[in-house]
Amino acid sequence: MIALFALLALTVGSKQFTESVILGELAVQVLRGAGVAAEHRRELGGTRVLWQALLAGQIDVYPEYTGTIAEELVPGPADLESLRAALGKVGIDLGASLGFEDNYAIGMQRAAAARLGIRSLGDLAGHPELQLGFSNEFLKRRDGWPRVQAIYGFQGAQVRGLDHQLAYGAVRSGAIAATDLYTTDAEIRAGDLVVLSDERKAFPRYQAVLLTRASSPPAVRAALASLSGRINDAAMIQMNARALIDKVSEARVAAEFLGRAGGEEESAWVRIARRTGEHLVLVGISLFLAILVAVPLGVLSFRSPRLGRLVLSAAGVLQTIPSLALLVFMIPLLGIGAGPAIVALFLYGILPIVRGTHAGLVGIAPELAESARALGLPDKAALRLVELPLASRSILSGIKIAAVIDVGTATLGALIGAGGYGQPILAGIRLADTALILEGAIPAAVLALLVQAAFDLLERVVVPKGLL
Repeated sequence: MIALFALLALTVGSKQFTESVILGELAVQVLRGAGVAAEHRRELGGTRVLWQALLAGQIDVYPEYTGTIAEELVPGPADLESLRAALGKVGIDLGASLGFEDNYAIGMQRAAAARLGIRSLGDLAGHPELQLGFSNEFLKRRDGWPRVQAIYGFQGAQVRGLDHQLAYGAVRSGAIAATDLYTTDAEIRAGDLVVLSDERKAFPRYQAVLLTRASSPPAVRAALASLSGRINDAAMIQMNARALIDKVSEARVAAEFLGRAGGEEESAWVRIARRTGEHLVLVGISLFLAILVAVPLGVLSFRSPRLGRLVLSAAGVLQTIPSLALLVFMIPLLGIGAGPAIVALFLYGILPIVRGTHAGLVGIAPELAESARALGLPDKAALRLVELPLASRSILSGIKIAAVIDVGTATLGALIGAGGYGQPILAGIRLADTALILEGAIPAAVLALLVQAAFDLLERVVVPKGLL
């Protein structure tokens, strides 16, 4: 039986916060203990990214919360049986509760709350002068700030959007007065924060569960069911603290909870080497495709000025789309992973290469082009033997700019499971671990410098001597 399930390859997803990553690791280790090959696609962004990936079969399991399911995914009653029936209609199985709740709340520094006499959300609503900072997802979710604002009548509130982990630092430093919390967050105790009373029950219950594709074999669901009811609130808070405060890897935290050996961490050098390979794949493939497409477009723009203006305008519009938005746009078409990241980087690389090619060809002295024609060279031969060599410096400059842009932008690919240097950067931001951030940021900067140096050397080889 174990040999049979070893042939399966399940993908477990998790959101971009520590508790979700820990729960993902628990699911992976339980599956592997049952003989099922499983991998963890960590920190894939927010609820919608994971949900769409689950529906599309790009992941097979991910941890979710009943309040989120009822409010965001299949609106309706929030009890387990109603949710199970609604999810079953779209081919998703809802497991039993894992045993704890991680509810939304709003918190403040204990000292600040005491000084202002704020004990509840109703009290907070009476202080519109205070600066509030909420996670971007909380600001948009129906069960988040919109509901709190409507139920408690916040009028004229000063609100800004922040990354969830950065918001904790901001409230502790006094930069903001209050922020949204998850009730099992270790930072509540570590930062001496107070959870404001929700006397009007604005927030629904959020029981932790595992969502699984209904097509998964029964033995897989049985293995995951071994976690049902096993994790209480105190245990989850402790696991979060181990990861966030003690800086223990989520894999090791999960192994400790399960009482198993394992969860060993890779060395920093091994992680950097693996991330470098992933990053080079993203940059290399996207740049190669951009060169194949953009150089001919640059030539076309030179040959046909009217069409050239259209091509340059279209490439310029692509460049104005925010990189994160472009990655998200790609998910419904290409799913998660390296595919959408490569396509997004390819699109970003087109403009500098098209412009470099066009500018290089336009800048050729007219008498040189006329000399080629006078020698009887056909257009294609003149382009290959005369015009492109003369424009090579400008073309290489455009390719170099595209390559450096891709190296930096590729770090965002980690948000959709593409890996690369963005993975440690995202994890470092989430864990407030500067060393982990630098583990991704420094190699990315070094790679950008190496790419630039490599193109400088290539220029000396490719560009005719008289043009250097």
